[in-house]
Amino acid sequence: MKYSFRNDYSELCHPEILSALMNASKEQNIGYGLDKHTENAKQLIKEKLHSDNCDIHFVTGGTQANATVISHILRPYEAVLAPSTGHINVHETGAIEATGHKVYTSVGHEGKLYPADILQALKIHQDEHMVKIGLVYISQSTEIGTVYSTEELRALYACCKENNLYLYIDGARLSSGLAASDVQFNMLKDLCDVMYIGGTKIGMLSGEGIVIFNDHLKPYFRYHIKNKTAMLAKGYVLGIQFERAFQDDLYFKMGQHENELAYFLSSQLKQLGVPLLSESPTNQIFPIFSKEIVEKLSTLYDFEIWEEVENKIAIRFVTSWATTKDACIELIEDVKNLLKDN
Repeated sequence: MKYSFRNDYSELCHPEILSALMNASKEQNIGYGLDKHTENAKQLIKEKLHSDNCDIHFVTGGTQANATVISHILRPYEAVLAPSTGHINVHETGAIEATGHKVYTSVGHEGKLYPADILQALKIHQDEHMVKIGLVYISQSTEIGTVYSTEELRALYACCKENNLYLYIDGARLSSGLAASDVQFNMLKDLCDVMYIGGTKIGMLSGEGIVIFNDHLKPYFRYHIKNKTAMLAKGYVLGIQFERAFQDDLYFKMGQHENELAYFLSSQLKQLGVPLLSESPTNQIFPIFSKEIVEKLSTLYDFEIWEEVENKIAIRFVTSWATTKDACIELIEDVKNLLKDN
């Protein structure tokens, strides 16, 4: 069986999280996220955020989180601004548009939006004959593995507030993003209105933690979760996982682990003369190979074809909480041999 570098959710879940689920397998818990594990998970997250003034809700997946949050925030005539590479624009099959809201995009730079991008979008959408931009959507880390610095997030959030916009951070790969940037987890309460803490792509069976900081967005959110079919009867399944992930800094350690191995891969590939599509400091790297090498490499490993670059192909390698150093060393050796033969 080929070893997979395709994504960071190929493995079931971290053994510690699986153990926590198994230990609770015969418990009887209240449903719909009103159980003791969910409440404890919320408290642990609030302690890490250094904030009691936030509402936390758990849903099963990222697209579900995005569609629920965005449709809750926006009025019927409002749209969300996202980078053109943003997950809600590229990989969510019109889920946001299906809630009645347009996704308006800006090219940005390296997968990120900047205040100038927001101002340009507002300049274009000036009157009632066009959708009104009501929300800015970004990811930390981005779809191409880059990260926002504290300074960049502060500038972006300040621009949003000056123009009566909400800022929403998609944190599908938040653990990796935090490990690669100068942004600390407890800073996020002052850098956005709402975010979600990704679990599916960082060692959980599934689960995302929506965190609402802005008081105006808190009322009746549970109603909206239910209305959008995102309320899980066995909500404690999510609560147990987040409870364990936020004990002993496990959540953050998993991000550090996958980033360290991704850095090892990227540095080794550079030493072999392999160009990279972007300088990603997170767990996604994008090496560029000839079509012949990609074809041969695909017989040995599972990975994603990203895009064509002139006469070559950029592919994506993703490390996870479960990726081993030995697997990375073996990959590098195989790449070295393929380069030698070509």
